[in-house]
Amino acid sequence: MRIGIDFDNTIACYEGVFHRAALIQELIPETLETSKNAVRDYLNGSGRKDEFTILQGYVYGARMDLVEPYPGFAAFVSAARAAGHELFVVSHKTKAPIMGPAYDLHEAARGFLMNQGLVGEGAIAQSNVFFEVTKEDKVARAAALGVDVFVDDLPEILGMSGFPASVRKILFDPESYHAGKTGYETFSDWNAIGHALTGQADVLAQ
Repeated sequence: MRIGIDFDNTIACYEGVFHRAALIQELIPETLETSKNAVRDYLNGSGRKDEFTILQGYVYGARMDLVEPYPGFAAFVSAARAAGHELFVVSHKTKAPIMGPAYDLHEAARGFLMNQGLVGEGAIAQSNVFFEVTKEDKVARAAALGVDVFVDDLPEILGMSGFPASVRKILFDPESYHAGKTGYETFSDWNAIGHALTGQADVLAQ
């Protein structure tokens, strides 16, 4: 089976990361709620919208060391590869931030995958990692790779017309943002996805 997987908010978990990065840059008070939306709303409400845009580039380009994979993802990769499945990372991401320092966001994401041991022998092949500039290019890449399954956190991506009808579409929704709103297979954690795709729940549990 050929399994395509999105990167941001599907592999990479940013919970609390924007809060930590904003504190490092002394942009927010420590007492602010730790969600990304709270940081965004605080800066936007303070007339500092550009600072939040620059903060995003800082996180995605310079501070991927603050980010961790979602729980269970590394175990999913190991179990899927051991079962003979081929994994692909297919994501859309601009090459550089729209404001602030010109970080290479694609290389930063690749570095994250390498540093987390998610790419390499027994894991995802380096040649199977693709970062595309647009959503359309992302979907076209997944289709060209002939994936049998695609996992994404955005229902609008799964609903794009470029996917072949035969692709099994899985919505990753750990916070239940899309509960009851889609017709896709929806899972809240990687252990459940692994069980659905490989039937190896005990192997995937961590």
